[in-house]
Amino acid sequence: MYKIVAFLVSLFISCSCWAIDLWLPAIFADQMVLQRDQEVPVWGKTAPGATVELTFAGQQLATVAANDGSWKMILSPMAASAQSRTMSVVAKLNGDGVKLTIDDVLVGEVWFCGGQSNMYRPFRMLTGEAAEPQYEPVADYLRQEAASANDILFRQFRVGRAQSVFEPKSEGRGNWSKAIAGEVNEFCGTAYFFGRELRRELNVPVALISCNLGGTRIEPWMPINAFDKDSALQSFYRNEINSINQKLASYDEEIENKIYQQLRAEWEKCTKEAKKVGVKIPNEPRKPEHPAQDKQVPATLYNGMMHPLIPYAVKGAIWYQGESNTGNWPEEYGKRLITMVEAWREAWGQNDFYFYCCQLANYKEPNDLPTDQDDWATVQFQQSRILQLENTGLAVLNDIGEARDIHPKNKIDAGKRISLWALKQAYGKDIVCCGPLYKCSEVKAGKMLITFDRVGSGLMVGRKQLMEPVVPVDEPLARFQICGVDGVWKWAEAKIISKDQVEVWHPSIANPTEVRYAWSSNPKGANLYNREGLPASLFKTK
Repeated sequence: MYKIVAFLVSLFISCSCWAIDLWLPAIFADQMVLQRDQEVPVWGKTAPGATVELTFAGQQLATVAANDGSWKMILSPMAASAQSRTMSVVAKLNGDGVKLTIDDVLVGEVWFCGGQSNMYRPFRMLTGEAAEPQYEPVADYLRQEAASANDILFRQFRVGRAQSVFEPKSEGRGNWSKAIAGEVNEFCGTAYFFGRELRRELNVPVALISCNLGGTRIEPWMPINAFDKDSALQSFYRNEINSINQKLASYDEEIENKIYQQLRAEWEKCTKEAKKVGVKIPNEPRKPEHPAQDKQVPATLYNGMMHPLIPYAVKGAIWYQGESNTGNWPEEYGKRLITMVEAWREAWGQNDFYFYCCQLANYKEPNDLPTDQDDWATVQFQQSRILQLENTGLAVLNDIGEARDIHPKNKIDAGKRISLWALKQAYGKDIVCCGPLYKCSEVKAGKMLITFDRVGSGLMVGRKQLMEPVVPVDEPLARFQICGVDGVWKWAEAKIISKDQVEVWHPSIANPTEVRYAWSSNPKGANLYNREGLPASLFKTK
């Protein structure tokens, strides 16, 4: 409540109004960070025909609002600056006017951070007790990081939840905060550690636009026009929208609330009885949700949360999502991910728009037998298809997950591994940014010879312990599977034979036809790395 009152007071003080209004999207607010070395759009609404003047960092621009009151101006590229400066926007019409000032504005690097709960997960949720005692040191590290954070040049804009099924919205909501004790509790963990690496390496202000929501599939984050790319997507979108229209037409809020109250009363009665006799309390009934609030409807989160941000200048995006698609069209994930990225790039209209994806971390109990069908592995494999596009990357996380927690604590390595891609591609650093990726294979003398890209200084067998760097170990390679013409999968033997090649075989398979590596929701023991300590992604040879 205090923050809301303070915001309203500051708005009243900074906006001197007479007869016309002046509106900017929520992201244009005190403490914002603008993207360096790029054109920076600034836009909003006022009275039709009003003259709008923008002043910032020595630049003075002016335009006239269109018939619908919309206006837009483009600031010329600016160098990074940690100087706290003020932006002013003035609208004038027929002698009346309004002035809006935005204070404490920096110029640096800005990244969009999207996805579901493993991107959203803020410090206040990560610092709780670990699901298993062995991961408690990671939780303790996170607690110390949150308590000691003190970087006023590292900031986050947290986008508020909003849905819109049928049309893009322009208002949006959210707030800026700084990476200092207290405020940092709302910083998203994966994005925070990504941004922290950029701050250390680039020494310029860094901003994260945190636009994500737990438990969401990829389809709600795709714009409507993305579903026009092919007939399959068109059919999918049409079916989903027909379904939501039917739900909207038949939904009766009064009846639904009455049903809920009846269920609630019955639950409270059963709960009292359960407590008396010491048995398990039944699950509490869920409040009815209006169909328009269904967060899984295609395009609804893009319309409600992302569209109000575009075209705010950014360097690119990082993405951690896919868990919710393991049970929903996993085989289609790669195509939809590529389509989404292309649609985002089209919407932003920037020359370069970097995009880096977190591959799903290992989760659930490891399998004892070679796995054939695994939806988790399917999504991981589909995520690797993003590398077909220019200026993209894939952070492999199959060694930092937790069997009993879909939200692993180790967001430190997750953020760092994404940052390596950005530092290499977007900022030109001479580093190795990726672990081994499958390139090709051939059968020789009854063995499958696998060749890899992205081997850095060479392949190695490694071991990862919590947040510690990967260390080389003298152990056999694990988690390779092989099959022959009968299609029966067996655990394979494997050996590194050169800087970029691994030999895979099984004594009982004379003519191997296919090899897979780490093909499991939890490939515990997978240990192929490059000498820079980055893990190999799961792969299959056909």
